[in-house]
Amino acid sequence: MKLAYFSVTGQTRRFVSKTNLPNVEISPDDDIEMNEPFLLITPSYAEESPTVSKSIDVMDPVFDFMAYNDNYKHCLGIIGTGNRNFAGIYIFTAKELSAKYQIPLLYDFEFNGTPADVAAVEKLTTQLDKGAKVTFKNPL
Repeated sequence: MKLAYFSVTGQTRRFVSKTNLPNVEISPDDDIEMNEPFLLITPSYAEESPTVSKSIDVMDPVFDFMAYNDNYKHCLGIIGTGNRNFAGIYIFTAKELSAKYQIPLLYDFEFNGTPADVAAVEKLTTQLDKGAKVTFKNPL
């Protein structure tokens, strides 16, 4: 199972580099078409407000990637990453994408993850490769 990921500060890139999984980094300058099942890993950056209404512009490449040639149709799940100290915006972009495309939010971790997080994501991809099914539950 391939991982598609976006990294602003390098934390998500460091996490993905710890896995033994094929991957592709989402870039603002490239149109990437996914023709195979994948998991999306995305950090969160959102407008800070009492209701956290939407992701900020820095996350546009992730939304563009998911919309490009209907990439979202091949996405089996979303993994969010962030900083729990940010409370309401912790994994908010992952939640927003999950709700928008009705794709399950499967896992979350802080910063560049722990060895246990890496093992959990690798196990998750193995289970999905073997045909495990997941259901959508609106995370917002």
